[in-house]
Amino acid sequence: MTHSRALRTLYRRVPAFDSLRRYSRQDAKADLVGGLSVAAVAVPQAMAYAMIVGLPAEYGLYTAIVMTTVGALLDSSRQLINGPTNAISIALFAAIGHTADQSQLIQAAIFMAFFIGAIQLAISLAGLGDLTRYISHSVIVGFTTGASLLLVLDQLKNLLGQKVVGDVHDHFLVRFWNSLTEGGPIHGPTVLVGLGSIALVLLLRVLKKKLGLPLLPEFLIVVVLMAGLTAFFRLDQSGVRVVGDIPAKLPRAAVPHFEASWIREFASSALAIALLGLLEAISMAKSIAAVTRQKLDLNQQCLSEACANLAGSFFSCMPGSGSLTRSAINQQAGARTQWAGVISAVAVAVIMVLLAPHARFIPRAALAGLLMLTAARMVNFKDLRYHLRVSRFDAAIVAMTAIAAFAISIEFCVLIGVVLSFMLTVPRTGNMLLTEFVEGEDDHVRERLPEDAPSPEILVFGLEGEMFFGAATSLEHHLDEIERRITDRTRVVVMRMKRARNPDAVGLAEFEHFVERLRQRGVHVLLCGVRTRFRDSLQRSGMLDKLEPSHLFLEQPVRQTSTQAAMRLARKLAGRVDGLSTAGA
Repeated sequence: MTHSRALRTLYRRVPAFDSLRRYSRQDAKADLVGGLSVAAVAVPQAMAYAMIVGLPAEYGLYTAIVMTTVGALLDSSRQLINGPTNAISIALFAAIGHTADQSQLIQAAIFMAFFIGAIQLAISLAGLGDLTRYISHSVIVGFTTGASLLLVLDQLKNLLGQKVVGDVHDHFLVRFWNSLTEGGPIHGPTVLVGLGSIALVLLLRVLKKKLGLPLLPEFLIVVVLMAGLTAFFRLDQSGVRVVGDIPAKLPRAAVPHFEASWIREFASSALAIALLGLLEAISMAKSIAAVTRQKLDLNQQCLSEACANLAGSFFSCMPGSGSLTRSAINQQAGARTQWAGVISAVAVAVIMVLLAPHARFIPRAALAGLLMLTAARMVNFKDLRYHLRVSRFDAAIVAMTAIAAFAISIEFCVLIGVVLSFMLTVPRTGNMLLTEFVEGEDDHVRERLPEDAPSPEILVFGLEGEMFFGAATSLEHHLDEIERRITDRTRVVVMRMKRARNPDAVGLAEFEHFVERLRQRGVHVLLCGVRTRFRDSLQRSGMLDKLEPSHLFLEQPVRQTSTQAAMRLARKLAGRVDGLSTAGA
């Protein structure tokens, strides 16, 4: 029994092992194709993403090995691929790019992987993974819009062969302008390499579509070709900057180095990137699940992102998340389980060990061209137009998040978008509804129409919505409206509470004061349709002891039974015995 329980726990915490219980030869074949297809794209992408941050190319490859493996084992999604991503790299560059010393920059990046993973782990252990559904997708749309443009601007210097000009503490746009105007003349051979890389990728995509070769690795082909041309024509000696030496070795385990001042310095950036990473991964996982009809465990997905970043920090990895590009390729290649991600990581490791000595001739301009193309594809213009048009709520979040990427910082714009989501969402959830009813036949009630005259002795109202602190203003307004409707002839107020949910201390206190004020005016308050959880809240608050036991009617399985019972009592309390129904409750 204990062994069986341990296995169930293992399968729940490590979904990749659970998939082995039903693993077939067809699954293995599909995962092999998917994993190798992802690896062909992962190698050039990982090197390019490391370059965004200013790290040596091998650190991107380390991340594509370690983080991809750990993430694949723990992912709730069967096709999601973790590792270095465009968005996280841009945000990381904004957070630590001001570090002038190369060795310090590397240590800071590794520490950020640990810090970000720790924050994501805390979110997962607290069971808050599902809260990401309260963060509007407009945050991601706004971020990708701002981040993609910043990425193009940042890589322009590499495409033109110019030097970086400006202090590391200067704003990004200041450094960009200084580099563009004072970074030296445009280097012709570098521009040809960069533009040639872009043109060749676009050409291969056209051929791939016409020839029906969806898995053609155009990025890898272009990188290999440009590296070969650079080595053959010795373009590196003509001023074309190259990646440089990449060690042909796998990452080694080491405890991340950190300084106490980093915790304070990077705290807000780490929180923003941690949230961005979760949003990015969960958005992609949901997108895949919509096609595959897989049921996701969002908290498990948060746990996988946390563990992948934490484990990566002990193997010299930069932070990462779920990759949009590589996950889409994995799904399109037909991968069926999480083991495709493991296969991809192993393939990247093999490529790195065997081909690293030949990778030194990869021109930075070629990688810059690939990054610019990736940035262009980051923005879904159809999605952007939709969010800008559909409502002012979405348009405001998209605009503010994108503008904040320029005006403030790329990582802080995520926090701004998240805060805006909550600021615009809470008023919506805090808007309670009040409905007035009139007496019908056989002690039933129906919604009051404009032409219906209200009963002078009995008023019937229904409250609907979340009865929590955020709804206090709305609740107070509705209760005041009920009190204004009370006259000297009013004897009973019937409150239908079936659709009032999740009362907290603020909501119950407001409601208790309302009941007490009516009691002092000699008006009876009857509560009907009360659900068990609502009754328990009344009991814990002490309000139940202040109510007449006969004035509380619990929700019944038969429609309107509790309302009928309340209306019979209301008629009696109002002194109306004529036509009093004698039907059972």
